[in-house]
Amino acid sequence: MTTVRPLIGVSTYLEAGTRWGLWELEAALLPAGYPRLVQRAGGLAAMLPPDAPEHAAATVARLDGLVIAGGPDVEPLHYGATPDPRTGPPARARDAWELALIKAALAAQVPLLGICRGMQLLNVALGGTLTQHIDGHAEVPGVFGRHTVKPVPDTLYGGIAPEETAVPTFHHQAVDRLGQDLLVSAHAADGTVEAVELPGPSWVLGVQWHPEMGEDLRVMRALVEAAARS
Repeated sequence: MTTVRPLIGVSTYLEAGTRWGLWELEAALLPAGYPRLVQRAGGLAAMLPPDAPEHAAATVARLDGLVIAGGPDVEPLHYGATPDPRTGPPARARDAWELALIKAALAAQVPLLGICRGMQLLNVALGGTLTQHIDGHAEVPGVFGRHTVKPVPDTLYGGIAPEETAVPTFHHQAVDRLGQDLLVSAHAADGTVEAVELPGPSWVLGVQWHPEMGEDLRVMRALVEAAARS
């Protein structure tokens, strides 16, 4: 008997001037670690490039689970802040599309995982704010570092990974004020919020690190298992 793998949508970049072979064109793209992690965890990966926000609910309705991937800084206007000089240029198509996807997934109770930017955007979607720059979490441009995260006991993430874990990391922004009803479920040694979750009937988790750059399948496997039950 063939097992049907849960369909996990993963949001993508939209980049101008992308080069491959003979071509230099605008491209919807995603680091290969994301679909590979979904596949290794037992899911079927589908790329979700930026689209009109009004299509988000219909898109989510066809998915078993949703991943909001890492990427550029969230535009500060979404949380009522003035851009810091160190905040990167906005990715407005991604912001609009991914905020709509998050809200649609929450409304439909579709399992949702936010990774790095995705965790930050989940926080913003629920009314939270971001710290626009922190030091020590993206030390070498273009190179993932590693640091330890400590889970909060009796949380969703704490049940997935109950011990302190070294994780791949690359970010310069972080959660400041928590969004409505979110709980912190992991911290870095310096106190930075490293995971958040939304208690309730839905499976909703955000992690500040990049599980797609490591070998630990537990977070993605938990999403895929939740998607199989939904």
